[in-house]
Amino acid sequence: MKGNKNWLDWAVELQSIAQAGLHYGRDRFDLERYQRVRDIAAEMLTEGSGIPPEKVRDLFCCESGYQTPKLDTRAAIFQGEKILLVRELDGLWSLPGGWVDAGLSVAESAVKEVLEEAGLTVRAERIIAVQDREKHNQPVYAWKICKIFVLCTLLGGAFVENSETTESGYFSLEDLPPLAEEKNTQEQIALCFEAHRAKQWETQFD
Repeated sequence: MKGNKNWLDWAVELQSIAQAGLHYGRDRFDLERYQRVRDIAAEMLTEGSGIPPEKVRDLFCCESGYQTPKLDTRAAIFQGEKILLVRELDGLWSLPGGWVDAGLSVAESAVKEVLEEAGLTVRAERIIAVQDREKHNQPVYAWKICKIFVLCTLLGGAFVENSETTESGYFSLEDLPPLAEEKNTQEQIALCFEAHRAKQWETQFD
């Protein structure tokens, strides 16, 4: 089952249908059926991926309304020809970033994540790219994610170790450390370098 991606696509589609049905449905018997469809989708995901049931329910089965992708921001901050990366608790490195919080814009979320993970104050300048995560990053997740890469200007601050990251540093494209590729690949970071070097940049999108 793990080697065939069809099961994941089916589980995601079933979850989407069930979530919409639970939101728009009115008949109590239909609602019971939609809830059972959602439960089956979650069981499929647990069986196929090995993800614990409680995490599946938390990430896959807690939203209401019409299902849409989650938003993830990644901030590109440069000093000369080097880009800022933060080292996460597992020892791998990524662009600072995370989920776009409810009540915050994409720009505000990017600024917030940089402050939390790198201790830096930045200004969000422009959108580098908007990407469908599963077209660029592995492993594929059951929840769909739209990744937004934001070019930022450094204003000040200094790194402080925190609950998410243990170190920060600036790296050239030719000397990148081991990357958390589920969050950012070498190709995505190279795209950030292109945007940084360009006098005019046209936002890339899938």
